[in-house]
Amino acid sequence: QVQLVESGGGLVQAGGSLKLSCAASGRTFSTYVMGWFRQAPGKEREFVAVVGWRASTSYADSVQGRFTISRDNAKNTVYLQMNSLKPEDTAVYYCAAGRQYQRYSSAYDYWGQGTQVTVSS
Repeated sequence: QVQLVESGGGLVQAGGSLKLSCAASGRTFSTYVMGWFRQAPGKEREFVAVVGWRASTSYADSVQGRFTISRDNAKNTVYLQMNSLKPEDTAVYYCAAGRQYQRYSSAYDYWGQGTQVTVSS
């Protein structure tokens, strides 16, 4: 019952910033755990960040201190602010919604279509 649409991806030079958005449908957005995952070519989808329905957050070690996840429940939107981007951050970024606050993709029930982030060196 949740539809997710990511936006904000693009091409950026190393050291630059991007802010991704994920717009969600439904009237119960605030009750969902929202996560960001990414998948680079030839690699498995990996956890990036999660924000709970009470706004607690957790990050992958690889992005800790550089990325910030947030949510605006009034707008049914979750964001991922990405700073100090590195070439290894290049991937398709997906937002996801679920009922469990954890880092495993299997815990999430709904997924967006993904948005490409490319970081040049």
